[in-house]
Amino acid sequence: MQELKLLIEEAWKDRALLKDRRYTDAIESVIASLDKGNLRTAQPVIIDSVVTEWQVNEWVKQAVLLYFGIRKMTTYHLPPFEFYDKMMLKTNYAELGVRAVPHAIARYGAFLGRNVVLMPSYVNIGAYVGEGTMIDTWATVGSCAQIGADVHLSGGVGIGGVLEPLQASPVIIEDGCFIGSRAIVVEGVRVKKEAVLGANVVLTQSTRIIDVSGEEVKEYKGEVPERSVVIPGSFSKKFPAGEYQVSCALIIGKRKESTDLKTSLNHALRDFNVSA
Repeated sequence: MQELKLLIEEAWKDRALLKDRRYTDAIESVIASLDKGNLRTAQPVIIDSVVTEWQVNEWVKQAVLLYFGIRKMTTYHLPPFEFYDKMMLKTNYAELGVRAVPHAIARYGAFLGRNVVLMPSYVNIGAYVGEGTMIDTWATVGSCAQIGADVHLSGGVGIGGVLEPLQASPVIIEDGCFIGSRAIVVEGVRVKKEAVLGANVVLTQSTRIIDVSGEEVKEYKGEVPERSVVIPGSFSKKFPAGEYQVSCALIIGKRKESTDLKTSLNHALRDFNVSA
């Protein structure tokens, strides 16, 4: 890996090196490793069995961007459909142990763990999807996004991608999370283990995530704590033209220990008398 890293970093600084087969082979090797899950654009730092932070591998993201440069546009025919693109698609779903329902699409260079279910959805290059995760209808997983095991991305969920800037963290949805319909998570937001996002929650790096479950308000940005149950909210903000409501996210409590990890969003929110 160290040799690959050096070759990628050299090619990134000098694109003329892409005429040398050693460098293009290195790029292909990185993408193949991403596809198999042997390499990730971001990886968890685990101390005492706890994920403390995530480390971004900038050189891997460089390889993905360089890969676009060395690929040639190709016409793909699937009558009556036609596509014209540089990227190959994943294949051999049966061998991978992945259920892919028409019209599910995952690009080569994205990793899908065993027992992943893809309803008609889209998974982009560099993404990582852990074992047993459900990507529901019209959900999208952006480039380099990291989705844990036993996650449920409900219908229409949008998980943002990130390739540039290189040092930017991708969106991270950790193990056991449940993301409700039409929720949007972008700009490298981290949703920690077993959290539940209600329908239509929108999280960006600037979104105020306000814990209103206790006597004192706590506020977060860019991160949802473990097992939190989150719903859409709003707060009043003054502008030169007047006072208006601005969207935020409200943490209304913690997912109960008795709640099964596979529970529906309705069940998780019913504990707090909130409808999905």
